[in-house]
Amino acid sequence: MADARTQEDVLSQIEYAFPIIKGEILNNCTDEQFTTIIEQIRLLKLTNFVKDIVIHHIEYYIRQKVAPAFWKKFINTTNEAEGFELFKSAIDGLYVSLTEFLPLLKKLEYLEQEESENTTFEADNVLARFKLIVRSTLLSQLPLDYEHIIEQFYRIAFNVFCYSDNNSLHDSSGSDTSQCGGCNQEIDKCQCQMIVYMFHETNRKLIELELLERLVGNVLTSLIHIRIKCHVSETCDRVFDVSQLKPLENWLETVVMNWLIRIYSGGFSKTVSLRDDIREAVIKFKRKLSYYLYETYTRIRIDQLFNIIIEYPDSQPAIDDLRVCLDRTDLRKVLIETLQEALKTRLLHPGVNTPDILTAYIAAIKALRQLDSTGVLLETVTEPIKVYLRSREDTVRCVVSGLLDDSPSDLADELVKGESLQLDDGSADEENEDWEKWVPDPVDADPAKSTQRRMSDIISMLVNVYGSQDLFVNEYRTLLADRLLSQLNYHTEREIRHLELLKRRFGENQLHYCEVMLKDVYDSKRIDGNIQSDTNFSLEKEQFPTSALILSAQFWPPFKEDWKLELPKVVQDQLNKYVKAFEALKGNRTLCWKPHLGNVNLEIELKDRKLDINVTPIHATIILHFQDKKEWNLEELAQVMHAPATVLRRKITFWVSQGLLKEIYNDFFVLQEESSSKNRTLPDIVEEEEAESAMASASDQREEELQVFWSYIVGMLTNLDSMPLERIHQMLKMFASQGPGAVECGLPELRQFLDGKVREHQLLFSGALYRLPKS
Repeated sequence: MADARTQEDVLSQIEYAFPIIKGEILNNCTDEQFTTIIEQIRLLKLTNFVKDIVIHHIEYYIRQKVAPAFWKKFINTTNEAEGFELFKSAIDGLYVSLTEFLPLLKKLEYLEQEESENTTFEADNVLARFKLIVRSTLLSQLPLDYEHIIEQFYRIAFNVFCYSDNNSLHDSSGSDTSQCGGCNQEIDKCQCQMIVYMFHETNRKLIELELLERLVGNVLTSLIHIRIKCHVSETCDRVFDVSQLKPLENWLETVVMNWLIRIYSGGFSKTVSLRDDIREAVIKFKRKLSYYLYETYTRIRIDQLFNIIIEYPDSQPAIDDLRVCLDRTDLRKVLIETLQEALKTRLLHPGVNTPDILTAYIAAIKALRQLDSTGVLLETVTEPIKVYLRSREDTVRCVVSGLLDDSPSDLADELVKGESLQLDDGSADEENEDWEKWVPDPVDADPAKSTQRRMSDIISMLVNVYGSQDLFVNEYRTLLADRLLSQLNYHTEREIRHLELLKRRFGENQLHYCEVMLKDVYDSKRIDGNIQSDTNFSLEKEQFPTSALILSAQFWPPFKEDWKLELPKVVQDQLNKYVKAFEALKGNRTLCWKPHLGNVNLEIELKDRKLDINVTPIHATIILHFQDKKEWNLEELAQVMHAPATVLRRKITFWVSQGLLKEIYNDFFVLQEESSSKNRTLPDIVEEEEAESAMASASDQREEELQVFWSYIVGMLTNLDSMPLERIHQMLKMFASQGPGAVECGLPELRQFLDGKVREHQLLFSGALYRLPKS
């Protein structure tokens, strides 16, 4: 019983010394009384018991009274100023409530100090446990929308900070000063200084209670992320010609990080004022914010990348910034998917002309090479462009026309560089590689194309769209033939220059036919000069001057027209005289005229006007027939000229548009001697309708060449039933592409040819296999 009464007395003394056990925080115990009670506790070895029970009651008190009172002030309000006051009031009340525990905590520390000399004691042990209890208890009662007023508090403080920082850097005397930009109050009622003071005091209390990171960290991160995103969007809105990365990094350092340091230091602006652990936390936070800045900037630039490419090289600074950010983020896949989608929706559709697609493709090649020197991005992103260009019939002609363009252009500049053509045939010269500077390709690269990816220039990449240079050489032959046939002189200096540049690209053998074509023009000039000086030819009075361009038929591309124009007798007689003079000069050789080709200069005299016009032979023949007969039916004129009525109908509209002919009723035309309008005036030289190509297109020529393979393919599929594309290509290379003059065919071109046969129902395609249809 004595022991029991002694324990009861001790317990009552403990309640007296640590009043929190009774549910109140009072300090009525004197120092002498407290020392005596501690000695009794130590003698009874109740130190751990007392410590545990006191801490238990502290936690219970905070959970029942302090925490509910704190969270009760977190009211969801739309008024930011009210939210600011609510959060400040909640922190002030919490700080006052927890400060009342300090005398009690000091007593608990004293109890631990008296425990034993062999016990290792840390001075902050009790206080650290107390703060842990506060954090865990508060966070265990966390309301769902607690972040709302915290966000309002820090948003107002950040606005005031940014406004004051801007005013310290810029003179705002010229702006409207009726309202403060920081607190949005009238100037004479500005509360910025008060807000800054309350802001720093609140942060200091949170730091002292070790609640800043746990309570405010997520809100701060979210708020700063929003501010970074808004600032980057405003700064980089369609501005591509100025580097933005350095100013953004400087803004992050001078504005955002300066504000964060003030938060974590309780108002100071230097990191030296921070504890080591806080300083490390701020440094880590800065790394995260820097990454978010790079990621935000990169995503915005990725969304703008199509426009950046179109504006290249003016957008070089934006490309340089994006290259740096790509190395610091993991957004290559996002870039590829976003840019490919932009290309499909804004470029690769029927509404865009082929020259515009080629211009964008060339800009993409240049820009993406600056963005990624390995060429992996270029190879991956532009694959849909290459596939789409193969589906356009005029792609090759547009490329060749761009190469021969006399005005400044990307392709013409590339041609002047004179680099050799690099095809994707695995035959790259590895001896010229500088292996000391070699770096491995990214993991998403195709290893089979590593060398070509680094070496291929723009023209090589355009040729590799089709996998063969034959189409381009044939298209150049066709375009060269058109240009030589359309000119009114024998000047070939420009064409010789282009040919020499192309020979450096495509080789001598590929362009041998083109050399012969230019030599024909030179020889024609010499032969025509000899004929004109021939006395026998000149003695016969010619009704009009005649010159001829003499072609070596086997070296020129095939002509489009398969009908022979019947020229007027006076014209035919003059041509016959020219043939006789040529035969006299060349002995055993003669000329076969192409009457639908050439140029005719006409002087037309009417009652009220005179025209000097340059037209084609068929146009000249049409109007000459109206010299003998004023009215013609279309069918009768077609029979006289030996020309198809459909062609004649299209050609005769030229003279109708010029006012020389009039269709009085369907397919019946009469000559207009007088203009239908007295005020009508015509220039001395009337432009003819847009010239049509006299040559068969390169694609038509290539289609005819590829028909050589068809019999081989039919034989293969007859014997083997079905075959994949790669096997067909290998067997054609083995059996059909050998020997001099053999036609070569790349894999993409063969696929396109076979797909055409499928559309014509001459082949079936199923399960990646081609087979003949069953008869």
